[in-house]
Amino acid sequence: MGETVDIDWKQAPKSARWWAVDADGLAHWYCAPNIAAFTNFWFAEATPAPKFGFTGDWRNSLVERPQKAALKPT
Repeated sequence: MGETVDIDWKQAPKSARWWAVDADGLAHWYCAPNIAAFTNFWFAEATPAPKFGFTGDWRNSLVERPQKAALKPT
């Protein structure tokens, strides 16, 4: 099973939705995909990120950004 890693999302770009390590051993933030209008493809921006001590198999590294807790009305 995958290694647990504590991602510091405060370091991530605001648009980052995922953090992962690639086969080359480098970590990246991945932003929400941009969908090109009137085409059948999309792409996601990858920005260099810290590894946060991750040493496991890169294939098990994908972490989705947690959703912020909904604010309770006062």
